[in-house]
Amino acid sequence: MKTLKKLACTAASLAIAFTISGCSSLDSITGGKRIIRISHAQSESHPEHQGLLKFKEVIESQLGDKYEVQIFPNELLGAAQKAIELCQTGAIDFVVAGTANVETFEDSYEIFSMPYLFTSPEAYHEVMNDAEYMEKLYASTDQSGFRVMTWFDAGVRSFYSTKKIETPDDLKGQKIRVQQSPASVAMVKAFGAAASPMAFGEVYTAIQQGVIQGAENNELALTNNKHGEVAKYYSYTNHQMIPDVLIGNTKFLDSLSPEEYDIFMDAAQQATQLELDEWEEAAAEATDYAKNTQKVEFIEVDIEKFRDKVIGVQQEMIDNNPKITEMYEHIQKVNEEYENKEDAE
Repeated sequence: MKTLKKLACTAASLAIAFTISGCSSLDSITGGKRIIRISHAQSESHPEHQGLLKFKEVIESQLGDKYEVQIFPNELLGAAQKAIELCQTGAIDFVVAGTANVETFEDSYEIFSMPYLFTSPEAYHEVMNDAEYMEKLYASTDQSGFRVMTWFDAGVRSFYSTKKIETPDDLKGQKIRVQQSPASVAMVKAFGAAASPMAFGEVYTAIQQGVIQGAENNELALTNNKHGEVAKYYSYTNHQMIPDVLIGNTKFLDSLSPEEYDIFMDAAQQATQLELDEWEEAAAEATDYAKNTQKVEFIEVDIEKFRDKVIGVQQEMIDNNPKITEMYEHIQKVNEEYENKEDAE
């Protein structure tokens, strides 16, 4: 039986590989159109998938005689790190991944993994929506074979587990899945837990089998990825706001005419706007479903106690990575502006 399963998995992998490699240029089956492949980790109902459908709509409405956009959700083309590597080589054209995955290629992106970097979602959105400011960072991976085109809101990250987390001490001894980011590992260790970096698609089974006790993510992970079936406690620690980004293969992007490139960039911006519009409602619906159907208990905590535990992680990151200093200072100014607005009200 194990041999049959292994053969089936191998066959599936080969089929995907053939699909990717066999159609990397003009495909006669689609009337000579260039197939554009996009990989992401979320389900078809997720706001990011809806944003990518807008991306597809805009491109095909204006360049449909030349391009056909195909979207592969649920890590069908591999986990984020593997998908980025496929995008580097041009085997696929675009991928949506968290900035924690981009750190491997450009350590300036480490800034987003810093715990409690942003003091409010409003400050977070202000920074990320400043396209002119973000452009330098987005182009910093050109030498690695890909370029960030835009960002998607991935909400506010908090801990969820099979055990209650009401104070930082409750994390001690727990094994918690984190993104593959040194800063996220350091953060979890500062809380006294054991950090277990792994692909997002492996989390459900790992919690179910007791390999880990929990993870940290937004509320949609409970419902879209069914983690609320196996982890019944969600604690609002609000420790990170890590964006997802739409990454494009630089060779493909540079092959576009200026007019085509503008259309792709406009499609990316429209995708972001739709995703942002969908996010808040989707998070509220996920919370309601998790609470009333999955019976997840949502716990309000004293965030200051959690923030105090990771101040050292923030300073260590700044000391060890000079590349993030300028952006850190920029974000602190934006944080201060919004805190002053709040005080004035």
